[in-house]
Amino acid sequence: MWRWKRFTGNRLRFKHKRLFCNWFLKTEGETLNIAIVDDEKIIREQTNNFIHRHYPDCALRSYAAGEDLLAAHMQFDIIFLDIKMEGVNGIETARELRRQQADTVLIFITGMKEYVFEAFDVSAFHYLLKPIDEGKLLEVLDRAVREVEKRKDGRHRQLFVRTKGRSLTIDQSDILYIESKAKKAEIHTRKETIEIYASMNELEEQLGESFYRCHRGYLVNMAYIAEYGADSISLAGGETVYLTKKKHSEFVKTYMWYLQNGGVSCV
Repeated sequence: MWRWKRFTGNRLRFKHKRLFCNWFLKTEGETLNIAIVDDEKIIREQTNNFIHRHYPDCALRSYAAGEDLLAAHMQFDIIFLDIKMEGVNGIETARELRRQQADTVLIFITGMKEYVFEAFDVSAFHYLLKPIDEGKLLEVLDRAVREVEKRKDGRHRQLFVRTKGRSLTIDQSDILYIESKAKKAEIHTRKETIEIYASMNELEEQLGESFYRCHRGYLVNMAYIAEYGADSISLAGGETVYLTKKKHSEFVKTYMWYLQNGGVSCV
């Protein structure tokens, strides 16, 4: 009886989530694109059915291998990715995805808890343990949908700067990192590097919590972090910035909070 009542409560909550998904799709005017990557056919079909049952308007694609996902060259809002697969495993697939699609929300699927920390190293939003529980999957997916919305909204936040010969606005979501150069600062974006006269403290205040001061000479956009070590952070695209060792613990806590709570603009 207790189990039946608990399931009934989840069903009521799922209906609310379904309404949320439909509202999201209508207000954004775009289809939510989701990929499922798992070498077990039964897991792919089960995950697909869970999602379609409660998010019928979402576009779903399934892949049996990480190589197939990467070869498709498609942009996805959310990807459910198995970690232990034949060939290229989920962690390796995620590292390559971060170079191609830094903004994608990654949710790992695994049967082994020891892989969880590796998942966070490649900026996973969350993870699910096998066997997959429908209620837990939809709870995580609901949060992921809100995260997609935040990231899309974040693309419209801009930074106004003046250079020697021009004034311009830069989308904050296009900024990879900022590097201090004496009295100047170099803003490294996805397209170009822009040199301006500004202090790092001033820029840190303007950019807010999506950016982290990992070193006195660097501000990094946490949305583009691919992985990190004891004294460095690797970004999507291959760039590496310094991480002050004394700030390592603070950085890890800040970054974990960022991944789990969606930050304030984009991840």
